[in-house]
Amino acid sequence: MSTSSRDPLAPLFLLAPSRSFTSLICGILGQHPQLYGLPELNLFMADTMNHFWQGSDADGSRKSIYWPMMRHGLLRAVAQLYAGEQTIDSIAMAYRWIRVRSGKTAGEVYRELAERLQPLQVVEKSPGYTRKPLYLQRLLATFPNARFIHLLRHPRGQAESMFKLRTGKMMLLLLNSIDYSGQTPELDPQVFWYESNAAILRFLERVPAENQMRVRGEDFIADLDGALRQVCCWLGISCTPEDLEAMKHPESSPFSCVGPATARLGNDINFLLDARIRPARASRHPLDGPLPWRTDGKGFSPKVLALADEFGYR
Repeated sequence: MSTSSRDPLAPLFLLAPSRSFTSLICGILGQHPQLYGLPELNLFMADTMNHFWQGSDADGSRKSIYWPMMRHGLLRAVAQLYAGEQTIDSIAMAYRWIRVRSGKTAGEVYRELAERLQPLQVVEKSPGYTRKPLYLQRLLATFPNARFIHLLRHPRGQAESMFKLRTGKMMLLLLNSIDYSGQTPELDPQVFWYESNAAILRFLERVPAENQMRVRGEDFIADLDGALRQVCCWLGISCTPEDLEAMKHPESSPFSCVGPATARLGNDINFLLDARIRPARASRHPLDGPLPWRTDGKGFSPKVLALADEFGYR
């Protein structure tokens, strides 16, 4: 695929399960002067905007008890792009903007936002996209030339981060991240880690090699200049010292803080409370040994260990 044939609206998507540095790295890349980092839009989790707002699927089933909060990113993005600010009044405008488009598909609305941002290229991450192949199919149908970064995090680090969340256990239950292999079911984040990353790998088999990159989040943060140069080279965008310095300040994004009362989220809450780059977030973890959240003393399953080895975590 030649550069000249690329869709100028095609975004860069970060694909990863929750708690995989997605908010931070999207915020970093989005500060490049040729890119624009959006909050989690979750648009491709619905077919039409009416279903998006209702939080339902085409068959009428409900998506998640957290769905009202999963709309915050789109509300904040629309408010910022069309009103230049995120206030209670501009969020009310964004609500009307979305409802007027209730009959449009999510893909049509996504392209409208991308057109609004031209010539900047959209960077987005919505971990929910990895939960069903249908969501990723919608994404690729809308943007066949999109670029993808498969963003990785060590399974132990990702699991520990999940348990630090106040709602972490509830999220794992809703994601059915439960190991049923023993006599007693175990709530275990490694199930979610494996299934999400395996789903991303299956999806990326349909994406040309030149349109995808695999990045270990820990390495990205530890060697920020080297990682940023690599990504910029792959995207074909500038990489001056000024570009690098700008990307080192994700806290400068309009989406790197808590939003107004009617749309507070749109990114990971820890990122919203402190969006600065903190290398300690990317500490190293062992693959071997028992997992402290399990009651049976078991460690990672053989398939998780095999995939972690493939990702270079041994």
